[in-house]
Amino acid sequence: MNVPSSETVWLLLDSGPGAADFNMALDEALLEAAPRLGLPVLRFYGWTERAATFGYFQCYADVERMTRLRPLVRRPTGGGLVPHDADWTYSLVFPAGQAWHRLKAPESYRRVHAWLRAAFARLGVRTELAPDAHVAGPGQCFVGHEKSDLLWQGQKMAGAAQRRTRCGLLIQGSVQPPPPLARADWQRAMAEAASADAGVIWREFAADSVLNERVRTLVAEKYSQSSFHRKR
Repeated sequence: MNVPSSETVWLLLDSGPGAADFNMALDEALLEAAPRLGLPVLRFYGWTERAATFGYFQCYADVERMTRLRPLVRRPTGGGLVPHDADWTYSLVFPAGQAWHRLKAPESYRRVHAWLRAAFARLGVRTELAPDAHVAGPGQCFVGHEKSDLLWQGQKMAGAAQRRTRCGLLIQGSVQPPPPLARADWQRAMAEAASADAGVIWREFAADSVLNERVRTLVAEKYSQSSFHRKR
């Protein structure tokens, strides 16, 4: 009998819509838990409120002038300002030592968008990876595009931000979906594409008490605090 290895077994979490501070806290908690979980995690999630997130290293005073969306929440990853008013969001977490964690940042960025491209192809949507960068505005993720962003009809439709630590790799992604696709169909296509192209075996995942408690702590002590978002 073939026993699946940790390179092929991945955890799938659909956490549904959440508040902005909760969404960022759960992603960070999943990154911290990566050594304990020992398997890659794909999380799909939405938003209970119109919001915007911005890169960990961005200046709050700069980004608050770029959008009227509130709350405005600092992400645990880098990148630019991302509006969350009509997008589909996902995150990926890989434990340290796993194949994705060992990749250089440009390659993991290209790989995740190649995966998205394969998923949209299953839905009959033709997309392409940007061959180079076209920066049309400072600090805003969906103004212009970076190399390996996902393009639809020449416009950026998906971008991502990353963070590597000793625990693992966190990728946070945002998709501006073309009509009239359904989110559930896209999520299913993502899972199917990974299974078909990389042999991924999916296991449904639910947060345990340890993870939930860490999320509550991060919300209370970090992501609900104005001082954290305005730290620079």
